[in-house]
Amino acid sequence: MRNTHKVRLLATLAIAASALTLGLIAPSAANAAAKPTVENATITIAEGPQAPPTFILPFVSPSDGFSVTNMNQFQMVMYRPLFWFGAPGSAAYVPALSLGSVTPTTGSSNTFTIDLKGWNFANGQTINAGSVAFFLNLYNASVTGLTGGAKLPANERGLFYAGYVPFVGIPDGISSISMPQGASGSEIVIHMSSTVNANWLLYNYLSEITPFPSSWDKTSDSAAAGSGHCETDAFNSSASITDCMHVLLYLRQTAATPSDWTNSLWESGTDGPWKLQSADALGNVTFVPNPAYGGPQKAQVSQVKLVPFETSSDELNALRGGSIDLGYVDPTLLTSPSPKPGTPGANLSSLSSNYNLLSGTSWAFNYDLYNLQGDPGSKFLDQLYVRQAMQEATDQILQISTIMKGYGIPTYSPLPYGASSAIAKAPKNPYPFSVSKALALFTAHGWSDASGTQTCAHPGTAATQCGAGIAAGDQLRLSMDQAAGSPTDDDLTATEVAEWAAIGVKVSVNTDTFSNVLSLCQGPGQGYDMCDWGGGWLYAPDYYPSGEELFSTGAGSNTGGYSDPTMDNLINASTSGNSTLTTYEAYAAAQLPVFFKPEGTGAGEVIKTLKSKNGFKSNPLSDLEPEYLYF
Repeated sequence: MRNTHKVRLLATLAIAASALTLGLIAPSAANAAAKPTVENATITIAEGPQAPPTFILPFVSPSDGFSVTNMNQFQMVMYRPLFWFGAPGSAAYVPALSLGSVTPTTGSSNTFTIDLKGWNFANGQTINAGSVAFFLNLYNASVTGLTGGAKLPANERGLFYAGYVPFVGIPDGISSISMPQGASGSEIVIHMSSTVNANWLLYNYLSEITPFPSSWDKTSDSAAAGSGHCETDAFNSSASITDCMHVLLYLRQTAATPSDWTNSLWESGTDGPWKLQSADALGNVTFVPNPAYGGPQKAQVSQVKLVPFETSSDELNALRGGSIDLGYVDPTLLTSPSPKPGTPGANLSSLSSNYNLLSGTSWAFNYDLYNLQGDPGSKFLDQLYVRQAMQEATDQILQISTIMKGYGIPTYSPLPYGASSAIAKAPKNPYPFSVSKALALFTAHGWSDASGTQTCAHPGTAATQCGAGIAAGDQLRLSMDQAAGSPTDDDLTATEVAEWAAIGVKVSVNTDTFSNVLSLCQGPGQGYDMCDWGGGWLYAPDYYPSGEELFSTGAGSNTGGYSDPTMDNLINASTSGNSTLTTYEAYAAAQLPVFFKPEGTGAGEVIKTLKSKNGFKSNPLSDLEPEYLYF
């Protein structure tokens, strides 16, 4: 979302758009709406600029776009995850909207029993134990490969689920899976190889499971449902690895082609309140009600349309013309500031008669990614003092008040705004804004900025020298790839570049589309030093902000290649036991695995004729839930 571009996880850059997303204005999932006044109506919702959905299979690899756009605001509208999270103002687990329940849900355990409610897919199949086993077998096969050998190293994985973390959680932490009533039964038992924090497993790994129908378990269009055997093979058997990889390759053949999304294959797996009627490569998407949905709130209008835009200015023009029911304005276009996080200021006069302006915080944090994996600038960025100087040279408070018009929150660590002290105590900013301190760091480490650009004068690895791999005469020049389309992000980047230039760090910026930037920011050899897709990270579907997907060595979403044994140990302590995240958060704040920047709080526009029983409330996970809306 982060800009309706959020990178949610991963090397997957899990997209968390910049808190300007529509999910922020979603109503409460727990409150059913009253009888609609207009049943045969269409709700029109704006997509983020240059951020159309690009992948329909709810099993997204790092290269597919692990984003809020694809997941929270497209796939999850049709394909419900096993467990639902996100209530007004929180990322809490919502049993009423989940497809099943799990025991235990608290404490520590190594055995987790999932009981399914018996809801159905659109083709009439009951969501059963085999539907869950299908996803888990596919997940395990994707990180092992066709050979049935050991887990593939990170540089050889390409089809694995973007939330994957080697040897942690699911699937690597599973020792076995059992289905006491068989694949068609309602119970599946997951046996972990060691005792884990049950809350962490539920929020970060069981949360990733999306049940798949038997109609997807095949390797060709003409094959019979279930003939791929991925849902029935024993977990981690050589047969399951081979069978499931072939099934995955088949499913991926059309998953990125919008013209194929409305075929019978993809419709058969629909179990959410909406099914897809049409879609095109530009991003025009139409949903219609799914009569087979078993949840508590059915669709109340006849259609929901997602509409693409090139820029936020184009969207503003559409809002002025009244053709959008739900959208957002970029804070740079507003004239009145937000008085405090989550509270909107006055709306634009051109919109105030037709729209209500809303705001809300995200379960997210914002950052630019550092490439620490051997590309040209990594020898500089590997040095903590360089990252520290760049952080100290940036005035987040001033950026929020001037560029973001108050619609933002300073970011000093990966802890999302509003996290309770039971999760972690928020660390203080270890590197307050100070140009003089930033310059002093370079001087103390053997650099000279006499030419206007920091130049290494004293190479070497001693405390007073430039650092490993940096030669005499090397100049501190870096490149950044940035997603276009958001005036706020454009202005933030321009300000950062100017602030870095003031301390002799020269950063050149290349802009591209959101999807292209995501593709570029996938690891070593891409030629970038820093990467900005427009919004950082939304903790979804990894809702507990423990960091293993982002900063553990080799993790799927650790696309920058950050690696630190102390960080690994602190993360492990919070996942295998019940310790809070306080120490981890403080360490991350001090070590700067990424460049922390302000997180937007969003400015959403809701047309005044649109209703929800208990009003519009902040959904910090940016889930799109139009079934709660009506006219």
